Amino acid sequence: MKFQKTVQVINKLGLHARASAELVKIAMTYKSDIHLNLEGQSVDGKNIMGIMMLAATCGSQITITAEGEDADLALSAIVTVFSNRFGEKE
Repeated sequence: MKFQKTVQVINKLGLHARASAELVKIAMTYKSDIHLNLEGQSVDGKNIMGIMMLAATCGSQITITAEGEDADLALSAIVTVFSNRFGEKE
């Protein structure tokens, strides 16, 4: 199955190294393929370098696509980490 959702980066520092590592850590726990798309640039959600190369800043709109047997769970977990600002206060 394939699921997709667009989220906004709401943490002040955007997708910096620690936030990207947290995202990859969560993505790696799922079997599904996960991709992040920002302004036409699509990267593997399990590849920290790809995520960091998006250079997503606060306010960026990222479309997350998960495809596979646990895609719904993977997408939900990733959306939650974005909503929680990757555990950051701002």
